[in-house]
Amino acid sequence: MALRDPFRPSEILLLGPGPSPVDPAVAAAMAAPTLGHLDPEFIALMDRVQQDLRVVLGTANRFTIPISGTGSAGMEAAIVNLVEPGDRVVVGVHGVFGGRMVDLVRRQGGEVVVVEAPFGQPLDQEGMARAILGGATRLVGFVHAETSTGVLQPFDGIVSAAREVGALVLGDCVTSLAGAPVEADARGLDAVYSGTQKCLSVPPGLAPFTLSDAAIDRIRGRSGPSTSWYLDVGLLSAYWKEGGDRVYHHTAPVQMVYGLARGLDLVIDEGLEARFERHRAVAAALYRGLDVLGLRCLVDPAFRTPMLTSVGVPEGVDEAGLRRFLRAEHHIEIGAGLGAFRGRAVRIGLMGHGARLTNVRRLVAALGDGLSRVGHPVDVGAALRAVG
Repeated sequence: MALRDPFRPSEILLLGPGPSPVDPAVAAAMAAPTLGHLDPEFIALMDRVQQDLRVVLGTANRFTIPISGTGSAGMEAAIVNLVEPGDRVVVGVHGVFGGRMVDLVRRQGGEVVVVEAPFGQPLDQEGMARAILGGATRLVGFVHAETSTGVLQPFDGIVSAAREVGALVLGDCVTSLAGAPVEADARGLDAVYSGTQKCLSVPPGLAPFTLSDAAIDRIRGRSGPSTSWYLDVGLLSAYWKEGGDRVYHHTAPVQMVYGLARGLDLVIDEGLEARFERHRAVAAALYRGLDVLGLRCLVDPAFRTPMLTSVGVPEGVDEAGLRRFLRAEHHIEIGAGLGAFRGRAVRIGLMGHGARLTNVRRLVAALGDGLSRVGHPVDVGAALRAVG
């Protein structure tokens, strides 16, 4: 009997909204022999991962772990633990992922107050503050770097208003972590979740997650247990218990933890400030190249995320066709526009290991080729010179 052929994926440069290119050192780490999820060597690695996550998140929170699941699992973990029926929760929505937060709060029986901003624009912090101060708000949620638009949300005013009424603050940092400063403690975030597949350059599968002491106290004071057994913080804390006997909760994705550990090594070795500056510099090079190609960034420069850029396509250019061309002819993946940007924009991600000038040059050349092929001639040479 003939043996089945293994799956052999193409080599595609991932320059969309995620996943991002996996660092080769991470891939090598994940190929190491599998240990048991309660093996003493693995337990020591768990301790190290927790310590390193604190560095990258900018927190001293004891409850700092990688949730076994993608960034969406991190969002769900925060909400199923922090929200009870009847809780007043203010959520800022300036893209698709804020909307998902609203949906989850409603599923928990929370009373949601939604503050919206037009697609591609940041939330108005004064409007958020009015909503927060307008009742007995228990939780405030917002997306730091909105993946669907490329907006980086300022939030100091949001935190200040929340503190006035004793509300906890939840930040979605899926796209921003390790690409832009999060500084959870210094900036007053009580709960933060992220994902490994963006600026950490680790495959999707874990959600970095942290809770302040105030958030832990809120959870301990619940009238009943979390509605999720798998994501129950009380149960998870017994497994992710540093320096003590760990209690089995679930079989952790061992290889993913190896990968995250190596990814965190690379972030810390590079240095957070140097890494943030690299993302800013590479994004600026992209903007210069796009400008020469006649492609317009859709977010105000003051609020752009360096790691994710929404780009309008010229009138008459089929954005889906352009993306298919890049994938087929240049082996590059970029993302489609979402929400109000659907059909008229693409999303370009320069995250972690993918945030490199060589990738910007390759992408700008490919975009120029694609535009020229559909009767929209551009000067690719000039664009590449602008990139530098």
